[in-house]
Amino acid sequence: MAIHIGLTGWGDHPSLYSEKTKSENKLSEYASHFPVVEVDTAFYAIQPQARYEKWLKETPSSFSFVIKAFNKLTGHDRESRSVQEARDLMLRYEESIQPVWESGRINALLFQFPPWFDVRKENIRKLRFIREWLEAYPIALEFRNRTWFEKDYREQTLAFMKDQQWIHSICDEPQAGEGSVPRVLVPTHPDKTLVRFHGRNIHGWNKNGRKDWREVRFLYKYNEEELSEWAEQVLELQKMTPEVTLLFNNNSGGDAADNAKQMQEILGITYNDLNPRQMDLFNF
Repeated sequence: MAIHIGLTGWGDHPSLYSEKTKSENKLSEYASHFPVVEVDTAFYAIQPQARYEKWLKETPSSFSFVIKAFNKLTGHDRESRSVQEARDLMLRYEESIQPVWESGRINALLFQFPPWFDVRKENIRKLRFIREWLEAYPIALEFRNRTWFEKDYREQTLAFMKDQQWIHSICDEPQAGEGSVPRVLVPTHPDKTLVRFHGRNIHGWNKNGRKDWREVRFLYKYNEEELSEWAEQVLELQKMTPEVTLLFNNNSGGDAADNAKQMQEILGITYNDLNPRQMDLFNF
């Protein structure tokens, strides 16, 4: 049984690094603080295998990766593709992650769908194809459209996810209309559950004509009461699935790392198999 706590990406967390830390050394230093990370760059482009090989070398053997699905696989580009075109794209993505898969260090592949991906037959069909194509992998499903969890479909959605063995990516996020989902504390995979903390900035969640929307969307700092409430819920989730991964994404104001460390303290978790920190090299 394990609770893994980490962040979405490792590049933009100033509280973790000194001013002298070079960008190419950040992952290695990040891995002295946390045992898991989300590879958000995989959402924007299919990464070359050599990059994954480099990241594996920079992290301890116990360190794991939640790799986001390429945005064209989740329909963020709004392009129409045939089943064969989608399959070919999936094969490219699958090939790219092989170094991590072969090392046994994939925590999950995260398929986060766009706000317009609502509950309808063609989208359910798409989910079936993805699950079939990635049958061997642990894959997590995150919705950004609340129709999946509305009264008429909630139980059907959860039953479908359990049947297909999708890992439920449970969200803490603002309740800001159709493009957000409620907190649904139901694991759907026998072994793994993912929780992603997006913050609760209800005014910044949707565009609403704002030019700085992307810069402020995740501007939120969780307080101790909010984290303590979540800690209790995480322990309840762990009774149902032995492995729970928490990823903090509330970093528009640089708060994710501090909140992740607070959660570690509240849960009383110490990770002993991280990279050594520079200041600790002679403390043995």
